[in-house]
Amino acid sequence: MIPRVVVAAPASGAGKTTVAVGLMAALRRAGHVVAGFKVGPDYIDPGFHAVATGRPGRNLDPMLSGEELVGPLFGHGAEGADLAVVEGVMGLYDGALGTEGFSSTAHVAKLLKSPVVLVVDASAAGRSVGAVVQGFVAFDTEIRIVGVILNKVGSDRHEAEVRAGVAPTGVPVLGVLRRDTRLTVPSRHLGLIPANEQQTQAEQAVDAAAELVRQGVDLQAVIAAANSAPPHQTTPWTPESPESSAAVQPVVAVAAGPVFSFHYTETTELLTAAGADVVTFDPLVDPLPDATAALYLGGGFPELHAEALSANVELRKQVAAAVADGLPVIAECAGLLYLCRELDGHPMTGVLPATARMTSRLTLGYRTAVAATSTAFFDEGRRVRGHEFHRTTIDLQADVQPAWHLPGGVEGITLPNVHASYLHLHWTATPDVPARLVAAARERVR
Repeated sequence: MIPRVVVAAPASGAGKTTVAVGLMAALRRAGHVVAGFKVGPDYIDPGFHAVATGRPGRNLDPMLSGEELVGPLFGHGAEGADLAVVEGVMGLYDGALGTEGFSSTAHVAKLLKSPVVLVVDASAAGRSVGAVVQGFVAFDTEIRIVGVILNKVGSDRHEAEVRAGVAPTGVPVLGVLRRDTRLTVPSRHLGLIPANEQQTQAEQAVDAAAELVRQGVDLQAVIAAANSAPPHQTTPWTPESPESSAAVQPVVAVAAGPVFSFHYTETTELLTAAGADVVTFDPLVDPLPDATAALYLGGGFPELHAEALSANVELRKQVAAAVADGLPVIAECAGLLYLCRELDGHPMTGVLPATARMTSRLTLGYRTAVAATSTAFFDEGRRVRGHEFHRTTIDLQADVQPAWHLPGGVEGITLPNVHASYLHLHWTATPDVPARLVAAARERVR
């Protein structure tokens, strides 16, 4: 594996994203080819990583892909780079609930044998920051914390006090960042607004983070920390598929744009490897791509664009007619909502006998699911791991065949050629699913 460093923190809100994105951008401007990664199922931070590095942002998630694929996926995403920065999730040791830190930042750091840089919010403490650092160093001695970056420091006097507290720990301070309002990125009910919805502002925020890191962080010390990562051999993951040798390349339409911005980079790589001609389109303004033989609708924010989505009447009619004619469709979260009859009172495609609406309740977490109904993509009884992240709900208007059995009941809706649910999967753990979607598309072309 290439030189690498994990950017972690004691808790959410300490400034991991600011530091990670700033490091990626500053190192790139210093002449490095940087690969950016995010621990966990987050879709938004990798968009900012892509702006900072000029390369696709990628996720590392032992819960969704399995431990055995973390190293290979890292190797795949880091190909062609000379340094990798991995942004953590939540607090360093926070993982899936009810586990001993499974899928945490620390878990991923161990799997990658990567050194860790700890970002500490020093805004409300002085010497006590040293106790925080010492506690994180001692909590798990398999984790090698090689440096601290102090964030939100108020003054020179404040900095001196915090440094004095950290000094006895023996962990070097690699940088000190002052408060900077230019780093504020607009947020909404599911977190930051994705970079592709505010490209200019995202670029400005990345520029500000890069400059803040350049001025406040010892980049050479960070590079030295990355270079201290021990050799760790792994075979990079490749998006291979048994269908890739087939002559027919059916068009698989993949929803994109501001509404459907949540999907993993490997999703389209797997579809392409399975033999698809992947064509992206924006459901806000585009028609269904010509010769579409299958459709993938990922996650995003349809509830914020319901009126505009509804206004694209041509596409709604095209999708409804194509599904009635047997078009294979996999829909995750936003895709499920788009296939309903209505979303917050606005007409959608009407493919599914349900209406969707926004609520105040956040549904969030990993799920172990069992396929409740056999479809073209999943056999009944198939067990998978996925992730839910939404504030909407659907009201069924007829008896339906559910998609999944979850611990709390059934979820999602299926038709013979449609699998729609709130659950996001990382298809690297189920590579037969994109292959089956492409195979169904190929049969449709024939």
